[in-house]
Amino acid sequence: QVQLVESGGGLVQPGGSLRLSCAASGIILDFYAIGWFRQAPGKEREGVSCISSSGGAPYYADSVKGRFTISRDNAENTVYLQMNGLKPEDTAVYYCATDITTYYCSAYTLPSVDYWGKGTLVTVSS
Repeated sequence: QVQLVESGGGLVQPGGSLRLSCAASGIILDFYAIGWFRQAPGKEREGVSCISSSGGAPYYADSVKGRFTISRDNAENTVYLQMNGLKPEDTAVYYCATDITTYYCSAYTLPSVDYWGKGTLVTVSS
């Protein structure tokens, strides 16, 4: 059974940093494209970043480009999202996701999703 578990969210001041983790069981993350999404209160879920399988390139939404970095740790079977220079508008629940038929990103998001994590809340506020 595939499970994705996010962690690392919390309350941070504007300009601060957080590193989100997406740990997997039942799947080898390196084999598939992995996406990070977020959903702010009252808004639709949106793609934030995506990394293609097996050393593929990372992609970022314009709103986070230059501030967020997606990476893999294959030994830990984990994908990270390093978030620097956080802004209040980054406040959201962050989700990682994958589709085990998908090896490539569609720009900064996944073309389809069949597994979601439960999310981790990031709050950026002074």
